[in-house]
Amino acid sequence: MITKRIIPCLDVKNGRVVKGVNFLGVADVSSPIDLAKHYSDSGADELVFYDITASSEGRALFTDILREVAKRIFIPLTVGGGINTVEDFDRVLKCGADKVSVNSGAIKNPELIREAAQLYGNQCVVISVDIKRVNGVFTVFSKGGRENTGMEAISWIKRCVELGAGEVVVNSIDTDGVKGGFDLELLRLVCDAVNVPVIASGGAGCVDDFVTLFKQIPTIDAGLAASVFHFGEIEIKDLKKSLWENGISVRI
Repeated sequence: MITKRIIPCLDVKNGRVVKGVNFLGVADVSSPIDLAKHYSDSGADELVFYDITASSEGRALFTDILREVAKRIFIPLTVGGGINTVEDFDRVLKCGADKVSVNSGAIKNPELIREAAQLYGNQCVVISVDIKRVNGVFTVFSKGGRENTGMEAISWIKRCVELGAGEVVVNSIDTDGVKGGFDLELLRLVCDAVNVPVIASGGAGCVDDFVTLFKQIPTIDAGLAASVFHFGEIEIKDLKKSLWENGISVRI
């Protein structure tokens, strides 16, 4: 049985980890370097590092902080933010990333996915999609959830996978930071649409939310969260123990 992954997410702004609600009102949390090491030591399966304002500010990702994070952890690292060219992929990988997450850059130029997959392999290319319900339709947003693209989400995700994305991170803006549970309706649709690993993001508030996620959608590969881990509301070792006790295979 394939083990389910637990993935903390570091949303980094101006060199600090921050967290908001529904992608708005971000507040300072901690140093990304200290937090990354804590999660690596605490049993996290992977770590995601997002430079959340790189795209909206039209700049390159903070590589100095990224290098320090990569040095201190011993788990796979996925990095995103301001990824617009294959040169950006190359730069981030050379800083220690194992996978590169692309969002707004792929919306501007979908061929970036194909180019990167051909150069670095499908397993290296992660498509991250920020999704919000607009008049009942799951709609893709760009630039950190600030801009409505008008694109329907499920068809966009299918296209990205066809172009070569080897993993999908589904960020539900509707449930982000609300701590009312993952967006199961959206996640089911994505899992039914593609045959690559799908990571659920947005909405975790307690251990039971992860149990519900993996029990309700057995094909989901991983649960990603930020604030519940950052503020100590959920300890990863306790989460994994509960998942194991509920018959969900995890790396202990």
